[in-house]
Amino acid sequence: MEQVASMGKPVHITVTKGYELKGFKGDTPVTFIRAEFNQTVLGDSAKITVSSEGTAVYNFTASFEFSPEGGISLDDLAHKPVFLTVTEVLPKEKKQKDEKTLILGQAVVDLLPLVEGESSFETMVPLHPVTGSPLELSRPGGKCTLEVKVSVAEPLLTTAQMAGGNLLKVTLEAAYSVPESFIPVGPLQNYMAGLQVPSSGEKDYPIFFKNGTLKLGGEKEPVPRPKKWPIANILAPGANNIPDAFIVGGPYEEEDGELNHPEDREFRNQSESIKKRIIWDLESRCYLDPPAVVSFQKRIADCRLWPVELTRVPLVTQPKGKSAKFDKTDDESPLSFHGVAYVNMVPLLYPGVKRIRGAFHVYPYLDNAVYEKTKCLSSLFRDTGHHLIQNNKIGGINSPLSKPVISKSLKEDKVQASSIKSQNSDTPLETEPPLNHNPEGQQYVEAGTYIVLEIQLDKALVPKRMPEELARRVKELIPPRPPVSRRTGGAQKAVSDYHAQIKNISRAILDEYHRMFGKQVAKLENDIDSETLVEQKCQLNYELNCSGKYFAFKEQLKHAVVKIVREKYLKTTSFESQEELQTFISELYVFLVDQMHIALNQTMPDDVQGAVPAIHTTTEQLRLFAFEAEVNENFGMAAVYYEERLAREPQNLEHWLDYGAFCLLIEDNIKAQECFRKALSLNQNHIHSLLLCGVLAVLLENYEQAEIFFEDATCLEPTNVVAWTLLGIYYEIQNNGIRMEMAFHEAFKQQQARVTKQKSIVTVEYVEEGGKTESSFGPWGITSGSSTTAIKVEAPPGPGARLSILDEFLEESSKRLSYSQEPPLLSVPPQDPSVSQKTSMLFAKEIPEKREASKSQDSSTFLHPSPQGVSHTPTTVFMETIHFLMKVNAVQYMHRVLAHELLRSQGGPSCEYYLVLAQIHLLKKDFPKAEEYLQQAAQMDYLNPNVWSLKGHLNFLSGNHAEAKACYERTVSFVVDASEMHFVFLRLGHIYLEEKEYEKAKKTYLQACKRSPSCLTWLGLGIACYRLEEITEAEDALSEANALNNYNAEVWAYLALVSLKAGRQLEAEQAYKYTMKLKLKDETLLAEIHMLQETFGFGNPSF
Repeated sequence: MEQVASMGKPVHITVTKGYELKGFKGDTPVTFIRAEFNQTVLGDSAKITVSSEGTAVYNFTASFEFSPEGGISLDDLAHKPVFLTVTEVLPKEKKQKDEKTLILGQAVVDLLPLVEGESSFETMVPLHPVTGSPLELSRPGGKCTLEVKVSVAEPLLTTAQMAGGNLLKVTLEAAYSVPESFIPVGPLQNYMAGLQVPSSGEKDYPIFFKNGTLKLGGEKEPVPRPKKWPIANILAPGANNIPDAFIVGGPYEEEDGELNHPEDREFRNQSESIKKRIIWDLESRCYLDPPAVVSFQKRIADCRLWPVELTRVPLVTQPKGKSAKFDKTDDESPLSFHGVAYVNMVPLLYPGVKRIRGAFHVYPYLDNAVYEKTKCLSSLFRDTGHHLIQNNKIGGINSPLSKPVISKSLKEDKVQASSIKSQNSDTPLETEPPLNHNPEGQQYVEAGTYIVLEIQLDKALVPKRMPEELARRVKELIPPRPPVSRRTGGAQKAVSDYHAQIKNISRAILDEYHRMFGKQVAKLENDIDSETLVEQKCQLNYELNCSGKYFAFKEQLKHAVVKIVREKYLKTTSFESQEELQTFISELYVFLVDQMHIALNQTMPDDVQGAVPAIHTTTEQLRLFAFEAEVNENFGMAAVYYEERLAREPQNLEHWLDYGAFCLLIEDNIKAQECFRKALSLNQNHIHSLLLCGVLAVLLENYEQAEIFFEDATCLEPTNVVAWTLLGIYYEIQNNGIRMEMAFHEAFKQQQARVTKQKSIVTVEYVEEGGKTESSFGPWGITSGSSTTAIKVEAPPGPGARLSILDEFLEESSKRLSYSQEPPLLSVPPQDPSVSQKTSMLFAKEIPEKREASKSQDSSTFLHPSPQGVSHTPTTVFMETIHFLMKVNAVQYMHRVLAHELLRSQGGPSCEYYLVLAQIHLLKKDFPKAEEYLQQAAQMDYLNPNVWSLKGHLNFLSGNHAEAKACYERTVSFVVDASEMHFVFLRLGHIYLEEKEYEKAKKTYLQACKRSPSCLTWLGLGIACYRLEEITEAEDALSEANALNNYNAEVWAYLALVSLKAGRQLEAEQAYKYTMKLKLKDETLLAEIHMLQETFGFGNPSF
């Protein structure tokens, strides 16, 4: 490529020593070194005799001029090495005029460090023996090497080139599954491939790969295997290999091209082991100066697919010389089997990506198809490169002597020539060459031919922010707040120290008392009168004062009292008046005496009546109670429960996340953001906190912060599917189509890797356990095992499959959203205020339940969904993301994800998709739409318990309790449960109570109490037992309900009824008082209480 103009700079290559050398004639041969570069001999060294140890000191220096202006350029340095040929000079025989020489070996010096900006480097290069050389028989452990130093006076790259330049490496490995017509017998063929690299000017430069080797199938190519120089006529076979450059292969699923899906694995294995292939293993290098880098990047953005052409040309021999090669063709030799592979170069525009490698199908080269896909106007071989096929004898690439130029004028001529049409017809004129007929190239498609290609850059075109930088930016936005350490001092500590001193002193005094009066007390036992006690007290005081123990006790207590004065009363300065001092002393004395009594009662509690133990609820139970309050639209009570959880455990980030999700429900986005950021400040590596901060940043239009949060999440957990998907949605909002594709591609890749891993684990467990598999619950959903429904009734989508999704939004999104070469242009939809109204929260979250839990058992499983629930495995990354967003009530963000799910669903929308839509419309209280989507879901999976539970909730909320009852009963009758059963039992029990089926209500509420006990479940059970005249059981259940929530007026009302029937006046009056204080709204129940009060004559203190 064109380089920055500069003066010629000499490049010096110095060979200092050679090691482990030997010759044809004896162990001390006479040798010399010849240096060659760019097909030019740089010079020969002096003839040096090798020592008996095999060492030769050459101190030979050769040089050439680096001159970008028409001479040797950075491109030449990048892909052409210096060859050092060691030759033995044989002794002259009699009558011999000239010395006879034999080549021992050849070494290769890679000049790439100079292109990378270094001014000098030293290296030990291996000396590769030629065929038949005595160097092939080197001693064990010995290796023939040359010590070489390369230097220039100053770096060849300018500062601008160092900062903005780049190095492109293209490796063509092989073409697999080639047509059967490719046979190794008959006329020899030159198998060639090539592609065009854009430059900063109007010229494009081609890269050629020549002299591919046709191989028959039989075994796979070994990996790792060395990459080879794209240069012919190298004398030593080992010198063909590029030092420290290997083809390492890798799993098909991690490749960037085509044929990287699990279903392609068998075909790839067969093609790469059994079928014919053409092997190149050549690496071409190309230096890109800063303007060329810009042009390279722009070309990728404009033309995402780049053509890599493939062809074969018959070889003809040179008639003279033994070393004649089959390396050139006649002028009339046509191209045959002209094919093209379309390489997607877009991944090189992904942040931080420097390398793409993959397999790419080969198609017949057709001008129209190539132009349509790649915008390329000319063929590399047919239009510009045919003379290279004839003249490039060395097989090199990018040689200044053989590098054709593809100019814009040629492209314009090509356009004009290919666009000549008849004015009255769309068909080409008869003089137009046939551009859409390539029967030989069609054989590539029939054989399934593909090439394996690697393209690598020295620096990423789009820099990626480092994880350290992202972590720093997150810390700047949200400073970490470590838990506050408990103070060793403080008022509470001062009082507790005072209690400890009182206890110690009281024990010491008791010991002294027993020492003085123990025998007397033992004789009198309980017959000690008051006078005796007064006398003993006087004697004890006298003894303590005389022995000095009283003074010791006072000193022991002084420090504790001083701490109370300082920490409790904050008195650290002198008093201003005597009256103020006396007032304080009196107050302090009363406090110290009270605390002394408390300490003494703790020490001797025998005569103290035990306090009634308080009943505490766990934070998991509080979360369940908050869910119930949300479902019943009692948002004030729900907030109380969330805040109580935070007051108990302010350092628990899960509590902050739950409270933030609740704030999203009530449309308090600012407070939700504070909660999520508080959670992130507690743990800045918590993925869900980062994602939720990013979601809120998007909702509040802080897009720069959102990108930081999402990118940090993908850096901390690169395998997180939801993180990549949310990052892709963010890039879509920013109209960055390339990065959106990158994020979605990574999400699909990670999900596929996870599914593959799960399948392998399930297979192992199946074998080990005799075929048993169990369902497992992931972080956001159930991965189905044996717990899925046994039968599914599948129905085709039909004409109503694509309904009006989320009103008009999803329909418009499906029209505008595209995964073609053009970036999507979706805009953020306006927020629908009806979506987030304070309506029933039944389906914004799944209420997890537990199978067995006694009334006192810890309900830790409330926070984790039960594996008994049925939820089909999300088939796409978007369904996983939808589950995550629904869990946190981010309905506004879900619209766009649902649009992607609609477009990416294979075979039409899934049952899970319709269930999500039904839940969203239930939130909006759009019951007709919800019913429509539930009908679609039922047609697709009639035996899904989730469908029937949602239909039950729909009928319940719309007032059709009879139909709701049938749906709930069907849900409960399934072998496996729906994903949430708590409210199924609650509402089914409520319907049974309404219809006076009290026995069924009792059984239903008992199931709910076993799974997830709450105030409402115990209340329902208490009501059912009361109506069945089971007063004792009713009182027990109502007492449990009251213990969990003593602010429920209905619980107090039924406790009043139970107390009236049990004849307990005081309890009846107390329960009635709280019923009225909490303002019971059920007038019928209040009238029933008044009737019983009149019947029994008590229970109402007002009469």
